[in-house]
Amino acid sequence: MERDEIKNYLPHREPMLLVDDVTMEGDTAVGHYHVRGDEYFVQGHFPGYPVVPGVILCEIMGQCCCTLMLEELPGRLTFYAGMDKVRFKNQVRPGDTIEVRGKITAKRGLTFFVDAEAKVEGKLCAKGSLIFMLADKKD
Repeated sequence: MERDEIKNYLPHREPMLLVDDVTMEGDTAVGHYHVRGDEYFVQGHFPGYPVVPGVILCEIMGQCCCTLMLEELPGRLTFYAGMDKVRFKNQVRPGDTIEVRGKITAKRGLTFFVDAEAKVEGKLCAKGSLIFMLADKKD
């Protein structure tokens, strides 16, 4: 799926749409986001040495992993319900392309538990267990 198709499932729009493409490899979502350097979150983090903030890496992982729930998404929104064991191992900088891999490890009703990791050129940058809750869209 490319950005235009992803927009059919995720409500995010620029500047908060942080996934360029996603594919499925078996039961694993594989997504990418290329950090251009003009994003709002690197402009002041940090002047002269831009680095993608950890919370944004979590958002990138989350958006990529939402595609694991495509069958459940129509008419619903996906919200973070929690994050466990999140670790940041290496910096992500402008010019880097982040590859996210995520897999559902458990499901309880409309709550999904996902293990995710983000890498740049094969080097682990972030990982964690993400929890998502789906809620019906309100008009």
